[in-house]
Amino acid sequence: MDNEIRAVGQIAALPISSARSLIDTTIPRPVPGALDLLVEVRAVSVNPVDVKLRAGVQPDGGLRILGFDASGIVVGVGAEVTRFAVGDEVYYAGAIDRAGSNAQLQVVDERIVGRKPATLSHAEAAALPLTAITAWEALFDKLRIPADADGTLLMVGGAGGVGSIAIQLIRTLLPNVRIIATASRPESEAWVRGLGAHDVVNHHGDLAAQVAAIEPGGLDWIFTTVSAGQLPTYVQMLRPFGQIVAIDDPKTVDVTSLKSKSLTWHWEFMFARSLHRAADIVRQHEVLDEVADLVDTRRVRTTATTVLRPITAETMREAHRLVEAGVTGKIVVTDEEPLHA
Repeated sequence: MDNEIRAVGQIAALPISSARSLIDTTIPRPVPGALDLLVEVRAVSVNPVDVKLRAGVQPDGGLRILGFDASGIVVGVGAEVTRFAVGDEVYYAGAIDRAGSNAQLQVVDERIVGRKPATLSHAEAAALPLTAITAWEALFDKLRIPADADGTLLMVGGAGGVGSIAIQLIRTLLPNVRIIATASRPESEAWVRGLGAHDVVNHHGDLAAQVAAIEPGGLDWIFTTVSAGQLPTYVQMLRPFGQIVAIDDPKTVDVTSLKSKSLTWHWEFMFARSLHRAADIVRQHEVLDEVADLVDTRRVRTTATTVLRPITAETMREAHRLVEAGVTGKIVVTDEEPLHA
């Protein structure tokens, strides 16, 4: 058994134009704890959180292994693991306080791991976990939209990774909710309509006027990936007792303007359960299994739009460049060979 494994690491917070921003390296072979799986990583995807950490946060101890989304095969289990066995195909979003997925092998708590959708390749599956958990928690844990709801939701950032899965979950699980998605390019508008958005508005224009033309009575919910500086517009668009859920990182949020309409502001941070060892941490395992069922019954599809090969520092730098430039759907990096007709 090799004591060292290949990985893509970060040694300093650097712009992606630097060849040293992400490097090929080796690290000690990880050893699973009692509740951990040891996973042979077959594919990963790059999220905005990867980009933020790489560009702005110095790694502790001189080396950080980034990567959250992953799909792979279980090759080892801890002494107390009960949900998985060696040989199982899994997918997951990992934890922000542990070594990431940009490595040959990764250890991950079984309680935040789901079974990989059987109908997807590892590359297709790797696009889903972080964004699916984020969308699920935002819609059902924070906004708590009931299955029979019939209001209107604005999805800000509809063509991004989170928006792309949120639109599908709403159409599938909240069939009476009307979705207005934001998109600014013809290709991103086509993408969100293809996923199920009923209407599309351009977030670079007068958002309130565009939304009012579609829904004169106002919105019930806003799910936003970009909230900085937008609160006055959001308050204007919402009906009394409406709700906002945000996933970005504005420097400040002055929520006093919400009081007049008795509006509610929520934060969604999908790493909270694993970071704080929440009592219901296993809920993320359950959500991923539910999403896998939706995929395998053809009610939700992968949001992977670009697949790069192989998992090396050079390829990961290209993936980070694409995410920084703004992408539709998700960027995936894999060691899987492409399928040939």
